[in-house]
Amino acid sequence: MSAVVKVADLTKRYGDLTALDEVGFAIEENNIVGLLGRNGAGKTTLLRLLTGQEFESSGSIEVFGEHPLENEAVLSRVCFVKESQRYPDSFKVRDVLAAARLMYAEWDDAFAQELLADFSLPAKGTAKNLSRGMLSALGVIVGLASRAPLTFFDEPYLGLDAVARQTFYDRLLDDYATHPRTVVLSTHLIDEVSDLLERVLLIDRGQLVIDSPADDLRGTAMTVTGPAEHVDRLVGGREVLNREEMGAFARLSVAGKFDESEQAEAERLGLGVEAVSLQQLVVHKSNQRSKTLAVEGEAR
Repeated sequence: MSAVVKVADLTKRYGDLTALDEVGFAIEENNIVGLLGRNGAGKTTLLRLLTGQEFESSGSIEVFGEHPLENEAVLSRVCFVKESQRYPDSFKVRDVLAAARLMYAEWDDAFAQELLADFSLPAKGTAKNLSRGMLSALGVIVGLASRAPLTFFDEPYLGLDAVARQTFYDRLLDDYATHPRTVVLSTHLIDEVSDLLERVLLIDRGQLVIDSPADDLRGTAMTVTGPAEHVDRLVGGREVLNREEMGAFARLSVAGKFDESEQAEAERLGLGVEAVSLQQLVVHKSNQRSKTLAVEGEAR
């Protein structure tokens, strides 16, 4: 497969603030990618650069083999849906969809109408009078029905309730199966989207911390719970990602998988063993990095 997005040594500075620091990765076509990280990590800055809304300070960007800034050939194949999307005050929902129909060559109007029904969104409703949840639903509808070869969702579903978010995830997966394209989900709702993701990009404090297939990450860390002395005996010299203690009991998250003999030993010792979720792994990695940077700062 060919790469839809390529960035190398990508840096973006705002005065003394470095929002992105020498970030490099590639995204292949027909993938659902999770762009993960805490608020302020640099996710939105990266998306604005990839969609031609800002200049990079240094480094290179290629989207469909070209720089996206003021490039109609590139941007006509890209859909960017962001949180708190704004529309002209006079626009009704149907006007937003009509404008989208003109913008996106792969637009599916029948699919858009189905999605209106799914999210109970009134076509004649005025966009400026919609609730936050309805505005989020409208952005999701545009993103899905555009069927753009490259679609970015920058947390536009935060205003949706849990049922509506699940509807979005289900509709995305169903439509992706029949109309493959490249979808990037920027989110901190990691547990909710983890089953959709084929690749994970984790950004923390402007730097790329993880770039990996999601399947390679799943099960790469384990949590062991039980009497502290038994837990410590089982985990041995493994890298400890997180440790919690309550009296004589401990809960340790450690890097790596347990083989059959270790699983059997855990059962013999009466220990609980479970795979660390993708969200927990991201949290551990981010916290580890924060501690490392704090130590390095003190050492200077």
